[in-house]
Amino acid sequence: MTVHFHRQATGADTPPGSGPRPPASAPASDVPRGPLPRRLWRGRPEDPRWARPAFLTLLAATALLYLWNLSASGYANSFYSAAVQAGSQSWKAFFFGSLDAANAITVDKPPAALWPMALSVRLFGLGSWAILVPEVLMGVGTVAVVYAAVRRRFAPAAGLIAGAVLALTPVAALMFRFNNPDAMLALLMALACFLVLRALEDGRTRWLVWAGAAIGFAFLAKTLQAFLVLPPLALVYGVCAPVPVRRRIGQLAAGLAAILLSGGWWVAIVELWPASSRPYIGGSQHDSFLELTFGYNGFGRLNGDETGSVGGAGGGGRGGNWGETGWDRLFGSSLGGQISWLIPAALILLAAALVATRGARRTCATRAAFLVWGGALVTTMLVFSYMQGIFHEYYTVALAPYVAPLTGMGAVLLWERRDRAWASLVLAGAMTATAAWGYVLLDRSTGYLPWLKWWVLAGGLTAALGLVFAGRLRRRLALGAAGLGLAAALAGPAAYTLTTVNEGHSGSIVTAGPAVAGGRGGPGGGGPGGAGPGDGFPGGAPGQRNGTGTTQGQPGGGFPGGGTPGQGRGRQGGQAPERPGRNGGGAGAGGLLNGASVSDRAKKLLTTGADRYTWAAAAIGAQNAASYQLSTGEPVMAVGGFNGTDPSPTLAQFKQYVADGRIHYFIASGTGGGTGGGGNGTSAQITSWVEATFTEVTAGSSTFYDLTRKTSG
Repeated sequence: MTVHFHRQATGADTPPGSGPRPPASAPASDVPRGPLPRRLWRGRPEDPRWARPAFLTLLAATALLYLWNLSASGYANSFYSAAVQAGSQSWKAFFFGSLDAANAITVDKPPAALWPMALSVRLFGLGSWAILVPEVLMGVGTVAVVYAAVRRRFAPAAGLIAGAVLALTPVAALMFRFNNPDAMLALLMALACFLVLRALEDGRTRWLVWAGAAIGFAFLAKTLQAFLVLPPLALVYGVCAPVPVRRRIGQLAAGLAAILLSGGWWVAIVELWPASSRPYIGGSQHDSFLELTFGYNGFGRLNGDETGSVGGAGGGGRGGNWGETGWDRLFGSSLGGQISWLIPAALILLAAALVATRGARRTCATRAAFLVWGGALVTTMLVFSYMQGIFHEYYTVALAPYVAPLTGMGAVLLWERRDRAWASLVLAGAMTATAAWGYVLLDRSTGYLPWLKWWVLAGGLTAALGLVFAGRLRRRLALGAAGLGLAAALAGPAAYTLTTVNEGHSGSIVTAGPAVAGGRGGPGGGGPGGAGPGDGFPGGAPGQRNGTGTTQGQPGGGFPGGGTPGQGRGRQGGQAPERPGRNGGGAGAGGLLNGASVSDRAKKLLTTGADRYTWAAAAIGAQNAASYQLSTGEPVMAVGGFNGTDPSPTLAQFKQYVADGRIHYFIASGTGGGTGGGGNGTSAQITSWVEATFTEVTAGSSTFYDLTRKTSG
């Protein structure tokens, strides 16, 4: 199969909005007509025959890859799964994103990312696939959006490369199979960039309005992180749009209005809704979504000043509780293998593309494409590199939809100019950087496919040598060098991705790929950012499993570096929440960051007579409560929200609930003070009062307090 590139599609002098189109003389019969399946298969008239089948194959392969072994993760992050279950039972819980169907408290994010999963559970019933398949579909959709965005201006090969890079990014394979809000965020950010590029082609206002709507809805998935792309997108459109200045300003204002409307309607309803008849806003200290947005989920993430957090920056610019900050943060032990495989190449190709188009006119759509994706990448990288608040490895999935287009567009742009010495040398330099960095990343994982790093290095350097002379070689030899380079570039992330999909992932902190020396979950990396166990973390290190302080994961089975289902090596989490077993809830970071295993005896205890109560039980911390709720199907109140630090309910409110007979049991946390309530916090006060007032009941290894039976004393 011979690959043909369209030189016209990437020319710096291509008129804005023209893109690859059928020749003017093309007969009408050349335009795809007939049944929809046939049109989908044939694609554009100007495309080579292999283009559309290759694209559809890419989507099908991505879907199969992400669906593989999907149920091994069980309920994944039980914190969000409990909210999904609640939303499938109560429309009020659906709207607010409540953790339980009785609407005690919400998750610490807006609920948009929960809505597709909750609707799926309403249709198909509660289960791993019903929760996670919508996330897989978002992943496939993101690959399709990236391909479509790149293909409009570049050859089909550029879109295919971009789609493959995105699909095989390890952290993307992790998060498009997980139930955190990041999957929806990545999809909507890619869609927003695509819509801005459409607006840059023809200057139509509607595309900017739709882009604003996508960003506004992304705000309802993960609040202010959705706005990281606003500065580069607004700046690029303001400078490069093919319309007069006054019209550009008006269009940007229309886009801003769309953001406010699409993201603000829900906020307005929540803020105006009487607090007495809605759930408490989880993650806030004063029951305010605006406080949550600009505090815990906003500026607190930047400066580390997060009231109610499980641990902030803790000490200046470098070396805080969430890892060292700085320009190299994304390339460190914990984060490098998640996302950084092709970042050096993407940055090199971005710079080369801007040099190649430096003489183009202001409205050059090709250059604008690099500025949009490159601006989004650089802005997000800078924020991630220097933010001092809560930061997890999986956040880096937000970079994947920007790295992939830059790689595909840049590679094809320079390939079409390979007869020029500077273009072939830059291609070779990007390939050399990718091979060397791939070797470094693979070398960090001791014992993980030791032959692969040498193959990546040797294959990449060989391909780089061939690319130096690509303009002089015969076409087949040049294509062979390019193919070898692509294989070497994707081999490392592909191996990490196969390892990721072969393992189950559960809990609040998850990572892709194998365990890495110096990284979280790897040797010597118990705490955040490689800190020692318990360093700066209430109750212990996030690397602990199920509150026991032990790691259950084992190597073995299937794909490289794979483990048994539900026991991901170097992962947060062990057993899927629905599988009965030893109670590990409550205490330490295991109860804080991962759910408990609920025994059959505990399940029977909580479900007996549960229909007579508003909440079958209450527990300190959302993960602990979520496990019992998912296991029993009954509402369980999460006292103190996610960390146990939210002042909801107060001791007086809790006493009133008990007096009214609305809560049956209190689940002991094993610490006396909850996970984050401190000695004088609300959670600690409630725990102390319950332990001193009510009768203790055991079910297996779990301890409960029957709130209908006071002690004889």
